[in-house]
Amino acid sequence: MPFAARRPTGSSRLAQAVVIASVLALGACNTGGGGPTAGLFGGEKQTTAAPPPNNPPVIGAGGVKIAMILPTTAGGQSGQLAQQLKNAADLAVQEFPGANIQIVVKDDGGTTEGGQAAASQAVGEGAQLIIGPLNAVAARGVAGPARQAGVPVVTFTTDTSVASRGVYLIGFLPSTDVERIVAFAASQNRRSFAALVPDDAYGSVTEAAFRQAAAQANVRILGIERYRDATEMTAKAQTIAKLGGQIDAVFVPDVAQNAAMAVQAMTGAGLDPRKVKFLGTGRWNDPAALASPALVGAWYPAVDPAKVDGFKARYRQTYGGEASPLAVLGYEAVFLAAGLVRNAGPNPFREDVLLSRNGFLGATGVFRFRPDGISERGLAVFEITQGGSKMVGPAEKAFNGT
Repeated sequence: MPFAARRPTGSSRLAQAVVIASVLALGACNTGGGGPTAGLFGGEKQTTAAPPPNNPPVIGAGGVKIAMILPTTAGGQSGQLAQQLKNAADLAVQEFPGANIQIVVKDDGGTTEGGQAAASQAVGEGAQLIIGPLNAVAARGVAGPARQAGVPVVTFTTDTSVASRGVYLIGFLPSTDVERIVAFAASQNRRSFAALVPDDAYGSVTEAAFRQAAAQANVRILGIERYRDATEMTAKAQTIAKLGGQIDAVFVPDVAQNAAMAVQAMTGAGLDPRKVKFLGTGRWNDPAALASPALVGAWYPAVDPAKVDGFKARYRQTYGGEASPLAVLGYEAVFLAAGLVRNAGPNPFREDVLLSRNGFLGATGVFRFRPDGISERGLAVFEITQGGSKMVGPAEKAFNGT
């Protein structure tokens, strides 16, 4: 089996009143997670910026102006995702009754300079909130003009180096995945952990989060091994396997194919899968993981699909294509903005509203922003079964306000 490239994967109509109420009750009233998209847009190379269009698309006709900054002229996957996010924004405005917002879509060309120009233009035109950009390169350009003007940014990048007070990451972050899966395993009396981690940027992020989550859950880490390729993975798997009865959980934050190889190597070296639970991240929310016999019985965190299936069906019906995991975040960000405009009073995007400790209930479940710009999310936990998965830990329905 080839060694897979190390890349992140990541019902009926939504009850509009429920989502509106969530923005009101969870957001404005108490003013204070492999996912599949984790790391996807954090390190793109800059390209030549295209000039902003003279007549950018406008979504909605409300009185509160919002800018949505995306790489609309970029080619390839970035351009496709930009179109999906525009579609999702349009769908959100259609589905929010009487949305008093106007979204002006601006192009950043996928570059720092493009992001800076688009943000400067947006704040000059009176935008009260910026949604986007898609990647960290452009987000660094957006942050300066937005911060200077006091305009908050809700961005889709998962690169936490971009996050800061006023620049909020709405995406699914590796640290959220790790915290959820470690806490759940600890709640199931798993007390002694090891980890087999890819020696790359994602591995470094998840290892740091793993150490912190283990400390918070009061569990022991008896070993962490790193690997760069299949040969090194096999050797390090044997090292983990030697811990034998000392451990009852092993964390393997790699893409599904690599994780399956790692688990096979550990069990082949004598680690008993009946006694040791294998743990993954949102990278395992992938058909390859669900089809892998080696991962049967393993746990991973993810959004409850029941929460997003309705959105995906409506997107498909409206735009004739499948929505990417990022598209639902675009919908969620715009619905949040419309709800705050309706319910949060004057200056609806002020800091005390966006930093609600109780957070917000969106299309993917509960989420909230921290003062450092990092987001936290309620995730479910799933167990891989023969050819599928089952939920073993439901997502939190609300934060406890701490």
